[in-house]
Amino acid sequence: MIIGRQQLNARLDKLAEADLEKPMNQAVSMVENAARANCPTDSGELRGSINHYVKQNGDTIEGVCQTNKAYAAFVEFGTGPRGQAEHEGISPDVHPFYTQSPWWIHEGPGPNEVSRETGEKYGWFHIDTPQGRFYQCSGQPAQPFMYPALKDNEEAVLEIFRKGIEEL
Repeated sequence: MIIGRQQLNARLDKLAEADLEKPMNQAVSMVENAARANCPTDSGELRGSINHYVKQNGDTIEGVCQTNKAYAAFVEFGTGPRGQAEHEGISPDVHPFYTQSPWWIHEGPGPNEVSRETGEKYGWFHIDTPQGRFYQCSGQPAQPFMYPALKDNEEAVLEIFRKGIEEL
């Protein structure tokens, strides 16, 4: 005989029907705010692109904090030899491959080009050719902002869910 079995079953039934969308939204919103605060910025474009959403699919609820900027991973994990040497703070579950050879970036306004202002700001070596100016780059150190936003708030996220479940 189990004492309190009916109460336990009733509580578990109530928990199974719990609406966790509100606590999930609170938790992922907190992570989004932390990611924005941690995000290094030059123009603010990357920071401004960080957002979140919550979706429910049957018994599963998912909260996602993301950015749609293709270069976000280069900022988070670093690039080239510098990224490999300086990547403290990235997720221990991610193992990026870092190219070891310097590369050249064309000067220009395009998405895969760099402005003269940026090249001069970082003091990159350059050469001028008939096709324009090219800057040599050896990578950048990692500047993690997404992973620390979650990792540094693990306890707070769990507390949000604890409170949400206690309110049942």
